[in-house]
Amino acid sequence: MSSAPVSVLFVCLGNICRSPLAEGVFLAAAESRGLGSRFEAESAGTAAYHSGEPPDPRTTAVAARHGVHLTSIARQATRRDFERFDLIVAMDRSNRRSLERLRGHRPRPGAARIVMMRDYDPAPGDPDVPDPYYGGADGFERVYRIVERCCEGLLDELDDGSG
Repeated sequence: MSSAPVSVLFVCLGNICRSPLAEGVFLAAAESRGLGSRFEAESAGTAAYHSGEPPDPRTTAVAARHGVHLTSIARQATRRDFERFDLIVAMDRSNRRSLERLRGHRPRPGAARIVMMRDYDPAPGDPDVPDPYYGGADGFERVYRIVERCCEGLLDELDDGSG
């Protein structure tokens, strides 16, 4: 494996709920395993609704309750992200379709692979991480638990060198 860190971009719709939470949880999990220097992560949205904003306060609160500090600022995903990152992780099928349109039908050699967050969930079921934006605090806690499981699974795969 090269010495360059593996770079991961987590993507949801507005980049204020699911993807910044996934970014923070992934980085915290990598750090707790002593692998912090091996990975880089960012987050983005497929829409620009919240560009320039910090994560939703409910996202920040659920992360803090679990000892995760969020530092991201919302931005929209760009075509350049397919060159900058090794892996792009979509939170749901709609965002995956948006990312595939953004990337184009013929990916450049070496372009980031698009995967689904729940591909790494040891408790498979719904392929989508639900968007908690219009719900209450319990939805954010549920999303945290899903994201935590998936980030651990993703790290397991990447640490094996098969990702």
